[in-house]
Amino acid sequence: MRTGKWAKSMGRISRIGSFAIASSLNDNNLPQPCITCTTFNILAPIYKRLNDEDPACRESDYRAYWLARNHRILDWLLNEKSSIICLQEFWVGNEELVNLYEKRLKDAGYVSFKLGRTNNRGDGLLIAVQTEYFNILNYKELHFNDCGDRVAQLLHVELVFPFSKGPNSEIRQEILIVNTHLLFPHDATLSLVRLKQVYKILQYVESYQNDFQLKPMPIMLCGDWNGSKRGHVYKFLRSQGFVSSYDTAHQYTDAEADKWVSHRNHRGNICAVDFIWLLNPDKYRKLLKASWSEAVFAMFKYLLRRASLTESDAFAFLRADNEDDCITYSGFCEALRQLNLIGHCHGLSEEEIKELWVQADIDGNGVLDYKEFLQQIWISSVLDQIDDNKNREQEDSSNDVQEQTIGFSVKNAVLFPPEVEKGRWPDDYSLSDHARLTVVFSPIRMPCSQMIC
Repeated sequence: MRTGKWAKSMGRISRIGSFAIASSLNDNNLPQPCITCTTFNILAPIYKRLNDEDPACRESDYRAYWLARNHRILDWLLNEKSSIICLQEFWVGNEELVNLYEKRLKDAGYVSFKLGRTNNRGDGLLIAVQTEYFNILNYKELHFNDCGDRVAQLLHVELVFPFSKGPNSEIRQEILIVNTHLLFPHDATLSLVRLKQVYKILQYVESYQNDFQLKPMPIMLCGDWNGSKRGHVYKFLRSQGFVSSYDTAHQYTDAEADKWVSHRNHRGNICAVDFIWLLNPDKYRKLLKASWSEAVFAMFKYLLRRASLTESDAFAFLRADNEDDCITYSGFCEALRQLNLIGHCHGLSEEEIKELWVQADIDGNGVLDYKEFLQQIWISSVLDQIDDNKNREQEDSSNDVQEQTIGFSVKNAVLFPPEVEKGRWPDDYSLSDHARLTVVFSPIRMPCSQMIC
């Protein structure tokens, strides 16, 4: 019964994968190939428990088990034939498994890159693209060098097939693809670490674009983000103009956080943590440092409200013993310490604290009055910035003099196993503790936007 159900689902996914070779029509009724992208945390054998009563019993000790499971994973991936494949928890520490993936992917027409986590943690990342569709322009690696030993991959590619602007006009389309696996939030202090990891990724991408003087192009962020749509990472990425491809395909709003799941964690909880984020070149982007500060202030506000502090109570808490009706820098730092955002190895650095203070102190007089507290800390919202960006895009949508570029529309998105699309986790699914996400993108012409202050 299980095999039959999976076979039926494989056919459904396979049709999505084959859409990479299919074509859509552009504005001039000329064929434009679509591409597909798959992200999948394949659960490294060193982490897969075989016996709930014995946590030390891992699949990595049983070659026949992990070899068979990973052959099945590859069977699915190669049957689907996505243009781009991003894997997390890839067992880089096992030469046999690495050789298996590299050989089968190469035989299927892929070029692949692997990256292990720092401090020999055993697992890491793998990104592969079909040479039939992409030219590799550059490959970079990012080491976070933090407590989670996490890493990220950056792949700069160019589509082999040109995009037709008209009967006698063609341009080459470039894409930046990131693959990563963020830290699991084992406790509240690690939420800040995860936010920092995303900040480092965006800083690295921005620096790469500036260093090579790249024109605006689509950016895809793929991976296991270890956080849901309710989290600070989600809101931070949304404030930077990124959209969740799966939610876009299914027309889910930011508030609809329980429509789908993609992971059953070691605690038995199910949640949506696997995303393929898309940033098109027509999206307004707030300055990254300002957006980062707003994301930290949003976390700050969340912690204040979780402590059941009202607006006036929160201001008094930050004002501390200062007799003047304002917040001093020392009082600000003490509040950060009491909220556990500083004072430990995972906390904000002194430089980051000063940057936050500069953002909050609008008039630069060295203290925060009640108005600045409201505007920068209590009322300011990352999601408000998302709405503001949308309004700016709509205002400029009729500007015919804007430079034109190429981006992507989300044509479809599918999770496997199919039950997770309804918010359920099937007990008979054993490929991984994560679902596989595949998204179909179609190139479209769009105006080029700018970064805003």
